[in-house]
Amino acid sequence: MKKIIKRILLIVLLSGHLIYAQNSNPVIENIINEANNNSQLEELAYKLLDVVGPRLVGTPQMKNAHDWVASQYEEWGISSRLEQYGEWNGWERGITHIDMIYPRNQTLKGTQLAWSPGTSDAGITAELITIPRFRDEADFNAWLPSVKGKIVMVSFNHPTGRPDYNWEEWATEESFQNMKANRDSLIAEWRSNLARSGHNYYGVRFSKEGFRKLEEAGALGVIANRWSRGFGANKIFSSYTTIVPTIDLSLEDYTMLYRMVEHGVKPQIKVVSKSKDLGKVPTYNSFGEIKGTEKPNEYVMLSAHLDTWDGSSGATDNGTGTITMMEAMRILKKFYPNPKRTILAGHWEGEEQGLNGSRAFVEDHPEIVNNLQALFNQDSGTGRVESISGSGFLYAYDFLNRWLHPVPKEITDFIKTEFPGSPSGGGSDHSSFIAVGAPGFNLNSLNWSYDNYTWHTNIDTYDKIIFDDVRNNAILTAILVYMASEDPRTFPRDKRVMPLDKDTGKPLSWPAQRSPNRKGN
Repeated sequence: MKKIIKRILLIVLLSGHLIYAQNSNPVIENIINEANNNSQLEELAYKLLDVVGPRLVGTPQMKNAHDWVASQYEEWGISSRLEQYGEWNGWERGITHIDMIYPRNQTLKGTQLAWSPGTSDAGITAELITIPRFRDEADFNAWLPSVKGKIVMVSFNHPTGRPDYNWEEWATEESFQNMKANRDSLIAEWRSNLARSGHNYYGVRFSKEGFRKLEEAGALGVIANRWSRGFGANKIFSSYTTIVPTIDLSLEDYTMLYRMVEHGVKPQIKVVSKSKDLGKVPTYNSFGEIKGTEKPNEYVMLSAHLDTWDGSSGATDNGTGTITMMEAMRILKKFYPNPKRTILAGHWEGEEQGLNGSRAFVEDHPEIVNNLQALFNQDSGTGRVESISGSGFLYAYDFLNRWLHPVPKEITDFIKTEFPGSPSGGGSDHSSFIAVGAPGFNLNSLNWSYDNYTWHTNIDTYDKIIFDDVRNNAILTAILVYMASEDPRTFPRDKRVMPLDKDTGKPLSWPAQRSPNRKGN
C-alpha cells in the first residue's frame, strides 16, 4: 500500500512539473529577469528629466525630447521616426528673478508662467496692489485706472499654508472645522467678487478678457499663486497676459506680500523675466517600431505623452509613462525581436492642450488604427498599475484576462479590472483611439498624492519617482504587448452602448463586472 501511495505521489509531482514546464515561457521569463536585474529606468529618467528637462509644447526643449527618444531607440536597434502633425505658438523660457525691494530686501521664490511675455534686461520695478471688493462690473471698471504702473496680485490669499493632512493629525476637531469653515467662506466671497467684476473664470481667477483689461489699463505685471493645498506645491499652468509678464510666486511669498498690501505697507518688487516669442513652430509625434513578421500590417501600440507643463521637469506627468514605454520597448527588442504583429510606441506631443498629438495620429493613420489589436497607455503618475478598464469593449474580459494571466502574481494581485468599463476613455491619449472604436486601454496607477503633490506642479521632479513601481509597470506593459502580439485571435471591436436617461438624454452607467479575489479592490 505504501508503494502505491508513493507511486501516486510521484505521478502527482511529475505532473506538476510537466504542467509548469508546459506553461513556462522563456520570453516572459526573460522580460521579468531583464526588468528586475538590468533595469535602465533610472538612467532614462535622468536623461529625460534632468538633461532634457521640461517639455512644453512649442519650446526647443520639446523638440530636444523627441530627438532624444529617437536616439535612444536607434541605440537599441529600434527603428524610429518623427512625424509633424501641426503647429503651435513657439516660446522659449529664460531666467526669472524676483526680489522684494521694499520695505526690505528679500529674494522671492517664483517663476514666469508658460508663454508669458518677458521683460527687458532691466526688468520692472513697481508697487503691488490686490483686487478690492467690487459691487458690480461698473465698480471694476472704475477701479481699473488705479492699476497703472502697478503689479496686480490676482490670486486668492490662502488663510493657512498647512495642508489638510497636517490639520487632521495635529489640530483639535473643533479647530480643524473652524479653519475649513473660515476658508470655505473666504473662497466663496472671492469667487463672488470675481463674478461681480464680470470677469470670473471657473470662479477662481480672471478670464482672459479680465487680464486684457488689466494690461490695457497700464498694469506692469501680474502676480499669481495657485497652491495645491498640499505638500507646498504650486500648480503651474499658462499665462493669460499678452503684453506684460505673469509671475507665479510660492504660497509663502505670495501671502506675505498680500498681508503687507492689506496692512498699507505698499511693498515693491523687482522682476526680471526673460523669454522669447518664437512664432509658429512645428509640433511632432515620435515613434519607435519593431516590425511584425507574420502580420506586419496589424499593430500593438504602447502609448505615453512626452510633453509637460514647464514649471518642473514633469517626472510623473508624464516622464514615468514615457520611460515605462521605452523600457518595455528596449526589453521587447532584446527578447522578442521578431513579433507576430508590428509593435509601435507612440510618444505624443500636445496631450496637455487637448490630446492634440494622438488625435492627429488617429486622423492621419487609419491604416494603423483600423488594424490595431490593442493600445496600452500610461499617464497617471509614478505608482504601480492598480486598475485596467475594458473601455466599453464587450470582449475585453476574455482578451485582457488572458493577456494578464502570465504577468507575475505579485503585480496582478494589486490590479482590479472592470468590464466592460466606460467607453468614454477618460482624459488621456487612449481616448483618441476609443473615440473611433479602436481598442485603447489605460493602465491606471496608484495615486501617490499625484493630484495635489506632483500633477502640474513646480515640484514634479526626478526625486518623486518610485522606481520599484515603475519597474513593475514596465514588466506588465511588456508582457501585455507580447501576449497581444502573439494572440492568434483579433480583438473584436463590439462595444456595449451606454443606455440613455429618458428624461435628460444623458448616458447612464451600468453595473461593472469586476475580477474576483484580487487584492486592492
